[in-house]
Amino acid sequence: MTRSCAGLYFGYRLAMRLRSTLLYVKDLPRMRGFYSEMIGVKPRNETWTDSWAEFDAGGVSFALHAIPADIASEIEITSPPRPRGQNPLKLVFEVDDVDAERERLESLGATMVQRPWGAWDGIDPEGNVFGIRSPES
Repeated sequence: MTRSCAGLYFGYRLAMRLRSTLLYVKDLPRMRGFYSEMIGVKPRNETWTDSWAEFDAGGVSFALHAIPADIASEIEITSPPRPRGQNPLKLVFEVDDVDAERERLESLGATMVQRPWGAWDGIDPEGNVFGIRSPES
């Protein structure tokens, strides 16, 4: 799709634009570290740091929110983590070099899985599935 600066697609003005995403996590310090390394930026929030981490992810805000302790205590995270394939949401990140990024993510501890159609998905330390794609795909 071609988009102009005015936010038009095929001559129609967008009614909405994605502003942010939020991922609930059991272990906020661990996940904050993982995603900080993955995205390559430190969280931008200076308040609520015990329950919240917000990143600038290239024009979209990406946030992590700690699951309340009473709920988190009921969640089991295995090692290695089981993919949460039943989750109806998957974050997809655009990268310049998929092969180099796959190797870098593996070095951070992500499990990377090549899909039958050639795309790469990763599994974060809590089992959330994310994708990496090149600008051309």
